[in-house]
Amino acid sequence: MANVMEINDETFDEEIMKSDIPAVVDFWAEWCMPCKVMGPIIDELASELSGKIKVCKINIDENTKMATDLTVMNIPTILFFEGGEEKGRVTGAVSKKDLLSKVSEFLKV
Repeated sequence: MANVMEINDETFDEEIMKSDIPAVVDFWAEWCMPCKVMGPIIDELASELSGKIKVCKINIDENTKMATDLTVMNIPTILFFEGGEEKGRVTGAVSKKDLLSKVSEFLKV
């Protein structure tokens, strides 16, 4: 998980909204089994696209403000940001191929 940054409600604005590069944010929880399935896929995404996108995780149990503000109703939910604006989202566990496809669809990488 070296390329995945753990963020929280306090660091979200600086790390995501003010980011110079596109960002992918995984909203997750420790008890969520589909989130555990997505963990290695998120790690691989971060490694493969290192330097092109910022990949972050935010635990919704510890950081309810951003989940509420962004209307994250189910987890895992993966949001795609560019220029401080949400460009798209994926909810639920998806394959690495599908996640890479969504990165290409939503972000200019």
